[in-house]
Amino acid sequence: MVVIRLARSGAKKRPFFNMVVTDSRNRRDGRFVERVGFYNPVAAANEKSLVIDTVRLAYWQGQGAQLSPTAARLVKQSAAAAKAA
Repeated sequence: MVVIRLARSGAKKRPFFNMVVTDSRNRRDGRFVERVGFYNPVAAANEKSLVIDTVRLAYWQGQGAQLSPTAARLVKQSAAAAKAA
């Protein structure tokens, strides 16, 4: 099954997550098909903390990809932020 989930990168105590499309059997930080966004939980005030390519996200969901619970929460948060802006 194809899933959309977060892959951790960044330094120790400075997490950075890429939102990736991958096969569910691959490791969390392993091989992926496409990167559709990123999440930086420790972003400074002048940096973007969440960026999602909604066109590619919609494409992959149309192909049957399932969102992980955390990815679903971030997509919902991004949609709310876009609607407020």
